[in-house]
Amino acid sequence: MAIFNHDYIGNLVMRAQADDSDAFAELYALTYKHIYNYAGHYLRDEYLAQDAMQETYVSALKNIRKIKEPSLFVAWLNQICFHVCYDMRKRNDAGYDLSVSSELLEFIKDDHSYHDPVISFEDKEEATSLQHAITELPFNEQQVIVMRYYNDMKLEEIAAAMQVSRSSVKRYLISGRERLAKKLRGEVSE
Repeated sequence: MAIFNHDYIGNLVMRAQADDSDAFAELYALTYKHIYNYAGHYLRDEYLAQDAMQETYVSALKNIRKIKEPSLFVAWLNQICFHVCYDMRKRNDAGYDLSVSSELLEFIKDDHSYHDPVISFEDKEEATSLQHAITELPFNEQQVIVMRYYNDMKLEEIAAAMQVSRSSVKRYLISGRERLAKKLRGEVSE
């Protein structure tokens, strides 16, 4: 996850609120990779991610004066991007494919098993099972799992993006992990 100097960003936001286009351009330069990666992880399509990123920044520019706490610009931008991606996904839901992220594959990969083709096959099988299990989760649980483990977002950031309480995020995360564990063990869930 990118590390941002929130005080510096807050100063840029205040300048952008005063119609300084250079300040907004610098905000874009500091955050566009983060937003593109977020949209890419969420939408699983580079062209949709580019569209989502463009829509996110257009919305941010139009609404920059609405930010009450300028140092929270990145969280606010994440929230806008989440809503843009959410809307895009709803529009394109039939074609949505939740591929397993490379970070998640790295997480489940055993660095010492690549020599054994049987273990390598089992790893691929586990990754496929995980991907399938995630797509079968209820929508809110799926979103929290994706944001937490694919995008490495903090619980507070997820809560802000989804406009729910932190405890709701924790509840979705716990129930999502429990459902995933049951599905991966082959147990039937509700």
